[in-house]
Amino acid sequence: MNIAIVGTGLIGGSIGIRLKEINFSDKIIGVEKSESNQKKALQLGLVDEIQSLEDAIKNSKIIILTVPVDAIINMLPQILDQVTDQVVIDMGSTKSNILSLINDHPKRGRYVAAHPMAGTEYSGPEAAISGLFKDKMMVYVEAFKSDEDAFEIADSITEQLEMQTSFMNADEHDMHTAYVSHISHLTSFALALTVLEKEKSQGRIFELAGSGFQSTVRLAKSSPDMWTPIFRQNRTNVLEVLEEHINQLQKLHDTLESEDYPSLHKLIKKSNKIKRIIK
Repeated sequence: MNIAIVGTGLIGGSIGIRLKEINFSDKIIGVEKSESNQKKALQLGLVDEIQSLEDAIKNSKIIILTVPVDAIINMLPQILDQVTDQVVIDMGSTKSNILSLINDHPKRGRYVAAHPMAGTEYSGPEAAISGLFKDKMMVYVEAFKSDEDAFEIADSITEQLEMQTSFMNADEHDMHTAYVSHISHLTSFALALTVLEKEKSQGRIFELAGSGFQSTVRLAKSSPDMWTPIFRQNRTNVLEVLEEHINQLQKLHDTLESEDYPSLHKLIKKSNKIKRIIK
């Protein structure tokens, strides 16, 4: 059984490493448009060989899509046009638009919509790591529309990645990811822009940057090629959570501006309730 991984960056490369470690398939085939990334993926042992998308579809039982969501939308219908009994797994971070696009495709059953809730701020083949997915959550979206055998194959990969599983519909998934993932990146991008702007006049500001700043702003190192499409595809949900985030920032601003420190204390204490979720 051959597996094709379309996109050999952080997610695709990390899947490749893990599946090669446990000899899950006969061959891992990489599909990658960047010649530089092709060479890196081969040198790092993320894949066994590089093929064109058309050849990889013909030569694989499983096709895993780990490219940006705009690219998934562009290629998924054509991939489904070419499959017979292969399984196509999309690991993109948004789902509503993708699922709407192929909802009536005659090969819809061969497709499994999945989203691994795992990642780092780094990108490219060199960012791939073996244990990236261990104990993280794999979200299946509208799994009931996938053929039973296709889902079982996809879930067997999830098991080998040592992940937990959750099931959602597309709207639920996109709303939840906006609140727990997408807003975190937007906040980090904004903080980085804020401090970089201040650096223009206060060049030594980063000398004081400690672990707190680094942990808060680290996501700002994430790839714009990945995140711009995510924000575009999940625009409505992201705007909703961003507006609420701005509202909370405004409350903090107003209490500090008016020197209402009791109210500021209450807001901070209220935020501490997040300890129920994050240990």
